[in-house]
Amino acid sequence: MRWRTNHVGVGQTVEKPIEDLWRIFRIMAEFTEGYEELAAVGPAVSIFGSARTKPDHPHYKLAEETARKLVHAGLCVITGGGGGIMEAANKGAAEAGGCSIGLNIELPHEQQPNSFQNLPMHFRYFFVRKVMFLKYAHGFIVFPGGYGTLDEFFEALVLIQTLRQAYFPVILMVKDYWKGLIDWTKQTMLDESGYISPEDLDVFSILDDPDAAVKIIVDFKEKQGTSGLVMPPGVKKDQNYENTPPATPPSQ
Repeated sequence: MRWRTNHVGVGQTVEKPIEDLWRIFRIMAEFTEGYEELAAVGPAVSIFGSARTKPDHPHYKLAEETARKLVHAGLCVITGGGGGIMEAANKGAAEAGGCSIGLNIELPHEQQPNSFQNLPMHFRYFFVRKVMFLKYAHGFIVFPGGYGTLDEFFEALVLIQTLRQAYFPVILMVKDYWKGLIDWTKQTMLDESGYISPEDLDVFSILDDPDAAVKIIVDFKEKQGTSGLVMPPGVKKDQNYENTPPATPPSQ
């Protein structure tokens, strides 16, 4: 197979076309496995947070308690499969006798699968893994974390508010941690710049109480029925778009 010259400069090369074709098959295989495995587990909640949170930290204990209560409410728990908050949530779910799912990603640093997953899955591609977090979710619970946690949080908000592709409650846990971000969102993005609308602040809740978080998700599940990630209707709005109910309860 000959090498192809790219558009950047003479002498530079791109990957062989056959390698891109095999990559497509690997991507398809990851999607297929993910859909087959997760479609059978029932309603689930994706929990996010820092992989660096220590087991003796209050946030770790809170995530563990929250996952336990979700299982008692008949829900599965999905995490990224790593340490910290992810480990805490998988631990709480597993010890409560529930389905404890870990969507592990191949990373050169930080990601070490925790031992509390009773349904571990492994992904090479970040974007496939992110679809799995969304596809069968009946709720997102976001604990304190870093860039990856923020990425999942804001992606959920974008899908809910602009594309109307995601239907589930989004809950930020630990009010003190998120206060600065929410204040900036209100004052700078909304009031000063007008880059978001007032109703954009109603697509997530901010809580400290695991019982309240579980209640929001259970109530939404019982009232809304369908949840998770849906395929977009197309570039144009369909006729039912304007009548679509809000995806989450008002913020607390």
